[in-house]
Amino acid sequence: MSDQAYRETVLASETVFDGSIMTVETWRVRLPDGREAGREIVLHKGAAAVVPVDLQGYVTLVRQHRVAIDEMLLEIPAGKLDFMGEDPFACAQRELEEETGLVAAKWQKLAHVVTTPGFCTERIALYLATQLRQTAARPDADEFLNVVRMPLSEAIAWINQGKITDAKTCLGLLLAQQALGTPLLAASPESRLMRPQPGVYPRAQKG
Repeated sequence: MSDQAYRETVLASETVFDGSIMTVETWRVRLPDGREAGREIVLHKGAAAVVPVDLQGYVTLVRQHRVAIDEMLLEIPAGKLDFMGEDPFACAQRELEEETGLVAAKWQKLAHVVTTPGFCTERIALYLATQLRQTAARPDADEFLNVVRMPLSEAIAWINQGKITDAKTCLGLLLAQQALGTPLLAASPESRLMRPQPGVYPRAQKG
């Protein structure tokens, strides 16, 4: 049976929230069997993320507090597109320099992925940046970042140990390692035991 037999058809939509980084809509859809159902959809401009790796094999990451889950996360430099239809490569170059002060002479696109297609339209373009030079970082006024430089091999090990959990970062680091021709590291039995319990997301403290 063809994919067409499994498609949903949008019948109507209504905007319930229009924010600076996302729009939330409710959709009415017709299911493949003819029945109707509701969907809650987040519209997002998209984003770009960068894995910057220097000649010594070190990757530059940013550590920041993500208040939605009340955790400090180690992530690859990333940011949202300034407008719908912006070139993700231009966004990647801008975010890398703003967050880390790094400028890359060589770029390679790794992937363009959907993040949460069950309810959100966001797509993130992932890039590998090499041949780096350092300039001054210029983070946004509401960004408080700790720039961390570590061996790419160690960052991969941290994924296996559950110390790096951000999805775009995990995928970007693994794809970068593959693109650079270095072998993937398997998690040891001990490191698997260190993984956090699934489904536990502490809520941020409200003042």
